[in-house]
Amino acid sequence: APLAQEALRAIYDAAAAYCPLEVDVQSGKRGSRTTHVERLLCSLTGAEAALVVNNNAAAVLLVLQALAQGKEVIVSRSQLVEIGGSFRMPDVMAQSGAKLVEVGTTNKTYLSDYRNAITDNTALLLKVHASNFRITGFTAEVSIEELMSLGRERGIPVAYDIGSGALRDLSAFGLASEPLVMHSVAAGADLTTFSGDKLLGGPQAGIILGKEKLVGRLKKHPLTRALRVGKLTLAALEATLRLYWDDEGVTQRLPVLRMIALPLVEVALRAELLARQIQAVVGPRFTLAVQDDVSTVGGGSLPGEVLPTKVVSVSANGLSPDDLATRLRTNHPPIFGRIADDKLLLDPRTIAESQSEAIVAAFQRMAPQSP
Repeated sequence: APLAQEALRAIYDAAAAYCPLEVDVQSGKRGSRTTHVERLLCSLTGAEAALVVNNNAAAVLLVLQALAQGKEVIVSRSQLVEIGGSFRMPDVMAQSGAKLVEVGTTNKTYLSDYRNAITDNTALLLKVHASNFRITGFTAEVSIEELMSLGRERGIPVAYDIGSGALRDLSAFGLASEPLVMHSVAAGADLTTFSGDKLLGGPQAGIILGKEKLVGRLKKHPLTRALRVGKLTLAALEATLRLYWDDEGVTQRLPVLRMIALPLVEVALRAELLARQIQAVVGPRFTLAVQDDVSTVGGGSLPGEVLPTKVVSVSANGLSPDDLATRLRTNHPPIFGRIADDKLLLDPRTIAESQSEAIVAAFQRMAPQSP
């Protein structure tokens, strides 16, 4: 999703001038580039310590390599996920040098499965949120609270990869609640990893929250230097996180939350307006209509969850939906719709009001080309 205006301004300010990235302005000596963001993360979530790297896969890799290289990591078989680009949790674990110990079955895992798998070589209990798929029906899953209880009992740290990094409960908008960052922290997870983009709404980053002693070990690991983020990412992330201090305002100022929260009546008004604007420039060559549909959040978040929406359906005589979609994708700027029932669909929920003019102009340029 697009970044908030505050994040865009922060990127510009950081790029346009010098900034005290790794300088302690009080002492004039070398400091940490992530201090401000880390303090903000701890204040927002209640965590003892924080670390920011370049994406969540990197965060998980760092945790595994720093805490479990050459040792065993226990994880439920149902949580051995594959994320975008065919990156698989077992492969990440192998790269870290940790030994994967699978427990449970595809649909059911119990606390006793973890308990029975613990050996003297167990270094970590890992829970992974299945952020891009869902198993339903005859299922059982161990909660983070239960896993933490076992971890404390046996003196083994527990890490929870919650994926999308939701800082707000989305159930108020008719969506199933994703694991909240604050819930993982409050449950006592020794380490929690998640993305800085996706549902959090900031730039691509990997965020690690947890116990000060463990996060301190991660910060000293050699891999951390290779995974560090640049000043533009830090500027955008800090600006995004500051928006969360305003509980009500963040929903309107953060694009991803604004799109999720947009009322259906407002979506319908935007759809009607966009359809009229496009029809006015293409004339009878194209057929446009507003119809009911659903929006998915996407981005590896909230699998199976949909929001009711209104879409603008577009068809053109002698021009297939695939051809229509291709012409829009190759427009400048590129415009992406989706195809259903032999029509191209545009969802105003994901279109900023400032972008409508560019969409109408693209159709205007396209109209003379159609048969």
